[in-house]
Amino acid sequence: MTEMNFKEARHNMVEQQIRTWTVLDPTVLETLETFSREDYVPEKYRRMAYVDIAIPLDHDQEMFHPKIEAHALQALEISPSDKILEIGTGSGCITALLASLGNHVDSVDIIPDFQQSAQIKLQEHGLNNVKLISGDASKGWGNDEEYDAIVITGSLPELPEQFKRALKVGGRLFAIIGENSTMQAIQIKRTFGDQWEQKSLFETEVPPLTNAEKPASFIF
Repeated sequence: MTEMNFKEARHNMVEQQIRTWTVLDPTVLETLETFSREDYVPEKYRRMAYVDIAIPLDHDQEMFHPKIEAHALQALEISPSDKILEIGTGSGCITALLASLGNHVDSVDIIPDFQQSAQIKLQEHGLNNVKLISGDASKGWGNDEEYDAIVITGSLPELPEQFKRALKVGGRLFAIIGENSTMQAIQIKRTFGDQWEQKSLFETEVPPLTNAEKPASFIF
């Protein structure tokens, strides 16, 4: 597929998948119109970069559908000055989108392969405002830092409290919470001190974050 074909496919994705799924933020739409998603897709799926599917990755993971990526960006309301935390680097696609919109991205992943590949892609695109961090964030992250925006790219049965507390006041979080076919994409905003607002956005189903486990119930 030529660059012109990718450009046309990208435009069609925005008009037919993104806009029709109530993503109307002009900054998000403009970003997706110019973002080379094909460069972050595994080579054998490159021609399918703009198709409405979840593209498989190694280690039983997958990329979000393009429309879910777009909804995440819209929910995060990213400003150029924002410090962002991404849990799950994956292909580096969302990492790159966040880096192009915000000031700095800390991206955490437990799988070295993903971070090594993402590092190469980010450097090729001149995105130097990303710090790739190796670690297990399935129980939370951000003990000593607060972020303007947090995105979790694998599902969790429940949201660890630590993620909410890693938000600055005014900060936004996007996550997919639930198990099996009963998952909800949510947006959380920290409104004041120990106060948060939560909004359900849509139902979906994505693979779980590595090591994500539902907390054990107390037995009396």
